Amino acid sequence: MPHAELKYSTDLPIDAADILRRIEQVIAEHDPKAGDCKGRAYPAEVYQHSHILIAVSMLSRPYRDAEFTAALRDALEQAIKAMIPVACAFSLGITYSDAAYVTNLHQPGRP
Repeated sequence: MPHAELKYSTDLPIDAADILRRIEQVIAEHDPKAGDCKGRAYPAEVYQHSHILIAVSMLSRPYRDAEFTAALRDALEQAIKAMIPVACAFSLGITYSDAAYVTNLHQPGRP
């Protein structure tokens, strides 16, 4: 299950929830097995210069190679920039979790 985080200056007229939904759609278009994308948005009221930073993290998979990553990065960049109607600094990164990462479902009362 991928994660997406948006950090952005509050002067940007964006809909963070829509951007998170679009990120999930783009990931699914490139990797139908990826599952839901857990998204979070952090608007920054104190900032220097208008900006948005998008961090996407996914589990490592053999097919998520350099070519896959470049195609996903380019598609995400195009989709997200289409949703930002003003000029701003833009940063986007995709990272992959290693074997030390744990992901599962927490259910109280169960180990």
